[in-house]
Amino acid sequence: MRTPLRVLELRSVRGTGGGPEKTILLGAACVDRARYAVTVCYIRDERDAVFRIDETARSLGVDYVEIKERHSLDHRVWRSLRELVRGRQIDIVHAHEYKTDLLALLIARHDRVVPVATVHGWTGHTLRERVYYAADKRLLARFPRLVAVSTEIRDELVRYGASTKRISVVLNGIDPAVFRRDRASEATARAGLGLAPTDIVIGAIGRIEPQKRFDVLVAAFADVLRRRPNLKLLIAGDGSARRDIESIVARLGICHAVRLLGHRSDVIQLHHAFDLFVQSSAYEGTPNALLEAMALETPFVATDAGGTRDLFEAGVHGILVPTDEPRAIVRAIDRCLDDRPGARERATAARERIEKDLSFDRRMRTLESIYDQLAELPGRHRQRRSGAVAS
Repeated sequence: MRTPLRVLELRSVRGTGGGPEKTILLGAACVDRARYAVTVCYIRDERDAVFRIDETARSLGVDYVEIKERHSLDHRVWRSLRELVRGRQIDIVHAHEYKTDLLALLIARHDRVVPVATVHGWTGHTLRERVYYAADKRLLARFPRLVAVSTEIRDELVRYGASTKRISVVLNGIDPAVFRRDRASEATARAGLGLAPTDIVIGAIGRIEPQKRFDVLVAAFADVLRRRPNLKLLIAGDGSARRDIESIVARLGICHAVRLLGHRSDVIQLHHAFDLFVQSSAYEGTPNALLEAMALETPFVATDAGGTRDLFEAGVHGILVPTDEPRAIVRAIDRCLDDRPGARERATAARERIEKDLSFDRRMRTLESIYDQLAELPGRHRQRRSGAVAS
């Protein structure tokens, strides 16, 4: 039996993170450990008091380490990273965003490791992030292998010079055994949220950031609420735009029908209280929140953002609407609520698609095959490092 390939999953993020954290941590937990030894390393700002990813990693039994930084340009990170790569005899460094993309390429120049990057998307809205993302796209073209989580991201990488031969589209996946609906739990879930039996509940889950366009969802909800007074909107998540959304809710006079739940870890329980899930984003990579809705058989409406259309067939598994159009969301919500049997039929078909094509196990087997191919690159095969780390 061969010695396991040693893979370093490298990520830098603040706060609770987002969809990539689920993919990285669950992937490390589900990998074939006889063939791959995966270490998850997060570069963590020591000033970040909200960070909780370490707790999730421990609960999953993942081999997890942190490199702490005093600020974004802390030079100590470089030395600590090289010590980690050499000490663990890493073969593949797997990056996940612009900062670790750069670090992975640099470390490959100094130590005989193979860099690979999963490209989850570019969702920043500040000038600084737009500048960084433009540079990142050009940097990614230099990688020997890239994993794009949607066809849209693949096409963007090609526009910036990456070779199509080096890009694999690997959609995000989900564990259908864990994310499974139990109809008997629905009443308890609803009661736990203080909902009445007659309430019709629309749910949304995600970071409350501008690109998620919860303002569009709230506007659409207010329209539907005028005709359906027993409607409720629950939004689970937190972020920089929360106060803006609260202000919109107050201005529209719908505080009695809208609740912002903050960050929640009980996603499965929440879905048991939802009658309908709505994604209102203007941009997505491959939305994990939508995968959860599909697996949990929650009827859904989703905007045609990023890799969303890669996940389902419109009209068969769910309803697809244009981005930034509240009226389109209104019509889709009405369609789902007016035709409950049709919505349930689509939800059942979505669950079947998860089981057949979008399971996390299937995703991991695809990723493992990419690792195997990287291990065979000329001059890189199973090279072991030794000696002191250079300054």
